[in-house]
Amino acid sequence: MSKDSSISIVATGLLLISFITIAEVESIGVSYGRDGNNLPPANEVIGLYTTYGIDGIRLYDTNHDILQALRGTNIAVIIDVPEPDVTVIANSDLAAAGWVRDNILPFSHDVNFRYIAVGNELILGSHTNDILPAMNKLQDALQQVGLDGTIKVSTSVSMGVFGKSWLPSESFFSPAIFSTLQSIVGFLAKHGSPLLFNVYPYSSLIESNGNITLDFALFTAGGIVFSDNGLDYQNLFDAMVDALFSSLEKVEGGSTVNVVVSETGWPSDSGGVATRQNAQTFISNLIDHVKKGTPKKPGKIETYIFDLFDENLKQPQGIENHYGLFTPTKEPKYSLKFN
Repeated sequence: MSKDSSISIVATGLLLISFITIAEVESIGVSYGRDGNNLPPANEVIGLYTTYGIDGIRLYDTNHDILQALRGTNIAVIIDVPEPDVTVIANSDLAAAGWVRDNILPFSHDVNFRYIAVGNELILGSHTNDILPAMNKLQDALQQVGLDGTIKVSTSVSMGVFGKSWLPSESFFSPAIFSTLQSIVGFLAKHGSPLLFNVYPYSSLIESNGNITLDFALFTAGGIVFSDNGLDYQNLFDAMVDALFSSLEKVEGGSTVNVVVSETGWPSDSGGVATRQNAQTFISNLIDHVKKGTPKKPGKIETYIFDLFDENLKQPQGIENHYGLFTPTKEPKYSLKFN
C-alpha cells in the first residue's frame, strides 16, 4: 500500500498479460489481506501459494484456519500482532505469553514462522509508545518456549518515519519519533531482527507533483536517473529502500540492522497510472530486481508483494481495493508463471 510487457487484446476483449516468473526468487512472498466478504476458505488460499510456488506469506491476524492450512508447507510466515492486541501485550507479560502460547506454539513444529510484526505502521499513531514494550515482552515469551532463536520480533514502518527521504544518502528519521525509533533499532540490533518496511513507489509517484517519472517508478528507465554519493539509481524502489538503510546508519547500532520489504505493490484499477498494464510491469520487474538488491545493499532483498486478493471491504473504496494478484474466485489477474 512496470510497464510494457507484450499485451494483446483477443476477440473476447480479455487482456492477456505476459508471464511473471517468481519461483526462482526465493526472496519473494505475497501478503494475504482478508478485508473482504467474498474470499475463498483458508485451505484454498494456501493451495494457491503451493500451486504457484509462492514461498512467503504475510498474515495480518492470527486466524487459526490459515495457520492450520500452512502446516507442512514450509512457506515463510510474517504474522502480525493486530493493533488492538499491541497495547494489551505491552502492559502484560501474561498476555504476551498467552499470545505466543495460543498462536505460535501449537503450530511451531510444522509452520515456518519467520517474523512477528508488532503492528503495521503504528509509529506516529496512538500506539507508538506500546510497540517496544510489546516487542520486549514477546521476545521474552519466545525465549521461555525456546523459539527466540528461530522467530524474530520486529515492527512494520511506512515512509511516514522519515524526516527527509531524498536524496537516499541524506535521509534521516523524523526528529519527532527519533527517540522511539532509536530504542526499537537498538532492540533489532541486539536480537538480529530486521526492520520491516512498507514501500510503495506508486504512492510516492502520485504525491510527487510530477517530480518523479512513471518509468522511474516502474523500473523501466533506460539508464541511470541520478547518482548519489557514488551510487547509481535507475528506479524509485531502490532509492526508497536505500533511504531507510541510510536513516538506520544514523541511529546507534542501525548499521547492523537489515531491512525486509514487508509490503509493496501497484494497483491495477481506479484511473490514472493505476492500470493493469502498469501493475503487471511493476510486479514483473520487481520480482526480477529484488534478487539483485539495491545499490547500497547488493544481494537479495526479502520482499512481500501486496496483495493476494482484491479486498472489496477496504476503506476508503478505490485504489486500496485493487492491489490483488488474484480475484476472489482465485483467477490470476495476470498470467503468472512460477518456474
